[in-house]
Amino acid sequence: MHKPSASQAELAQRLRHDISTGVGRSVKHESADKHVSGEALYVDDRLEFPNQLHVYARLSDRAHARILGIDTAPCYAVPGVARVITSVDVPGQLDIGPVLAGDPLLADGKVEYVGQVVLAVAADSLDNARKGAMAALIEYEELPPLLDVVEALGKRHFVLDSHQQRIGDADAALASAPHRLQGSLHIGGQEHFYLETQVSSVMPGEDGAMLVHCSTQNPSEVQKLVAEVLGIAMHKVVIDMRRMGGGFGGKETQAAGPACLCAVIAHLTGRPTKMRLPRLDDMLMTGKRHPFYVEYDVGFDASGRLHGLQLELAGNCGYSPDLSGSIVDRAMFHADNAYFLGNATINGHRCKTNIASNTAFRGFGGPQGMLAIEEIMDVIARHLGTDPLAVRKRNYYGKHTRNLTHYGQTVEHNLLQEMTAELEASSTYAQRREAIRRFNAGSPLLKKGLALTPVKFGISFTASFLNQAGALIHIYTDGSIHLNHGGTEMGQGLNTKVAQVVAEVFQVDIARIQITATNTDKVPNTSPTAASSGTDLNGMAARNAAEIIKQRLVAMLAGEYGVAHSEIEFRNGLVRAGEHCLTFEAVAQKAHFNQVSLSSTGFYRTPKIHYDRDKANGRPFYYFAYGAACAEVLVDTLTGEYRLLRADILHDVGASLNPAIDIGQVEGAFVQGMGWLTCEELVWNDQGRLLSNGPASYKIPTVADVPADLRVKLVENRKNPEDTVFHSKAVGEPPFMLGIAVWCALKDAVASLADYRLQPRIDAPATPERVLWGVQQMKAARQQPAPEISTREEPA
Repeated sequence: MHKPSASQAELAQRLRHDISTGVGRSVKHESADKHVSGEALYVDDRLEFPNQLHVYARLSDRAHARILGIDTAPCYAVPGVARVITSVDVPGQLDIGPVLAGDPLLADGKVEYVGQVVLAVAADSLDNARKGAMAALIEYEELPPLLDVVEALGKRHFVLDSHQQRIGDADAALASAPHRLQGSLHIGGQEHFYLETQVSSVMPGEDGAMLVHCSTQNPSEVQKLVAEVLGIAMHKVVIDMRRMGGGFGGKETQAAGPACLCAVIAHLTGRPTKMRLPRLDDMLMTGKRHPFYVEYDVGFDASGRLHGLQLELAGNCGYSPDLSGSIVDRAMFHADNAYFLGNATINGHRCKTNIASNTAFRGFGGPQGMLAIEEIMDVIARHLGTDPLAVRKRNYYGKHTRNLTHYGQTVEHNLLQEMTAELEASSTYAQRREAIRRFNAGSPLLKKGLALTPVKFGISFTASFLNQAGALIHIYTDGSIHLNHGGTEMGQGLNTKVAQVVAEVFQVDIARIQITATNTDKVPNTSPTAASSGTDLNGMAARNAAEIIKQRLVAMLAGEYGVAHSEIEFRNGLVRAGEHCLTFEAVAQKAHFNQVSLSSTGFYRTPKIHYDRDKANGRPFYYFAYGAACAEVLVDTLTGEYRLLRADILHDVGASLNPAIDIGQVEGAFVQGMGWLTCEELVWNDQGRLLSNGPASYKIPTVADVPADLRVKLVENRKNPEDTVFHSKAVGEPPFMLGIAVWCALKDAVASLADYRLQPRIDAPATPERVLWGVQQMKAARQQPAPEISTREEPA
């Protein structure tokens, strides 16, 4: 029985009621219900195939050694073992380095870190594969490992050449500065600790084809590397990625290893093959956020304004380049954070050590660069006996002057001064600062600290060719819409936002749109979902595809009804053409009968991006996102334990595509950033083995670490002046650096023990042990005669 069609009057009435779920609305995450119910399907949830193999890797237990021999015969004595592979069994290219060589799929003649894959065993169960792998006999000749980043820097033991960025004359400015300080800082790394560990499943097909289900942020790179290790063309490999159980950068390059191991075994055996890493193995095998060692020499005047800066940023890259070139570059780009450096020389070093190759992590080096300059701001403030926020504000970039970065980009549309003023007022910073001073004066054991820190974060891939994206849209004759794009969904809400963009263009309900798995045979040659660019790039590509189809529909209706294009309106799931009103599905059917294509690809490339590496000058970022956080902490000076009492956050996302998702991203990023700088400590022993290799020894923040008083607000009525997707701004990475306020607040609390005139040496992460050491420094300094302010002083 056919449903009677609505009358023109009824359609006109529907047209007047806004039911949009397009941009600017707090639409819930497209998989939210499935996440909560457990129905969301991840790679490991897929039904297993008959005859499927499971893979387990035998890892090196040496940080640096030659491989003298491998005996795999004992592996085959384990029931269920089907195949063992070493480096000699790879049919194509062995190296799977993402940018530069240095990452063999299986160790080739030597091992360079504890956790490197030496061989892989495929069996009918994971348990049998593990037993088989452990049965192999491997003979090593020990080589001396290099495990310390400071030693590597001193020996110039690098994976890549150093790079320098300059503005003005730092040497002259330092020599003439009224005050000058030198110091150093160790910044710890961070484990991604995604809930879903690295996992891939490969199904061999006819003519040597491979279908790969992989938890990856970078499907096209996995496609390329699988093709290379098999020695086949990319068109024979299809990567399918519906969702990840977290990524944070850890699945940008390092998802390729398990996928390639599975592909080699599937190729050699003709059987479907899966590899899912146990948590311990995942943490041993994969790289982390880069630890950094920082040395600085800073000159400034009596107001705290910078005169000159010499900054050495040494990233601990591990054993191979991976993405370290770009990561250290971004640390250098963000070494200014919110501040005009004026006269500065920034050197970035990529140090080689015998640990797993460190890799992308939310912020991609930017947080490490920012932490260095925020430490310097605090050191200056303690030296001068000034409120650190006052020093920060005196060094802010200006709107029309003092607005050139050390790499030659002009800081435009700067919101930091007004955002800081708004957060100062809403958080009652000045009043709380005075109240905390009074509290600390009367509290001998418990001390409070307060800090307000800014964020200026550049948005775009610094490798300019990555700033491109594609999308694919089909409209079916019933008016339903199929959407596919090159981005990957790792829980951040990318698919929801891109669907909202398409819903906005067609003015239909988001329920009409179905997003399917990221798939390399639908949208090819994709960039990784990273650098906070997922929505910027893929949203614009999807908008482009939708606009192409929409213009076809407009042209068809204009011709049929004899009206101007301007008289055709899409709204509330309806289309008005002059006096005629049609449902969206009726328009789709009409287009089909009129032989108008209802399918289109879309493409977008970010404009204005360029960077001349030889000159260390250019515009590596399309725009900047801004933020500010005010954090208050309470420290127990007897134990070093602490608690975050309150956090006030104001963050800039331009014209928000989805305020609920954006606020969720800000909250999550802040807590993750706080975790990096407080409780998440990576520890290796003297033999290079990671000791903090599971949830018992590596502590990520819990709900108990989130302050009971957490106030998050998005900047209102501030569209992105650049032509981004509906004038929004990226939100994935920038709020991560808001967590720096917590680290600074902890040191503020400890500095109160020396009347705020000395900066405690508390490296990151500020674990309770390091906080206690800082307390002891301040107590010891308090027993000494008060130092006079001099032109040369090493901070405590």
